[in-house]
Amino acid sequence: MADIKYYDVILKPIITEKSMNGMAEKKYVFSVNPEATKTQIKEAVEKMFAGTKVVKVNTVTADGKVKRRGVTYGRTAKTKKAYVKLSEDSKDIEIFQGL
Repeated sequence: MADIKYYDVILKPIITEKSMNGMAEKKYVFSVNPEATKTQIKEAVEKMFAGTKVVKVNTVTADGKVKRRGVTYGRTAKTKKAYVKLSEDSKDIEIFQGL
């Protein structure tokens, strides 16, 4: 496994109706690098967003789908989502403010 830096772990936030409802309980959803571990995700969130303290990280991995174009078969890329729960005394993540 390659050495992944903390700024390469989190790819983008996932903004859906369900993820927005979880923000009231300080739960956030991110699309992350498929090679990243839970401890790397925890460190990345705490370094990228000052004042946050991660309590729990849950991950979901989805394999790529098989797609076909003519007689050629291929796969789409693997994806991984991370559900991050912050402690009660930590600051909110600013990128989700005003949405």
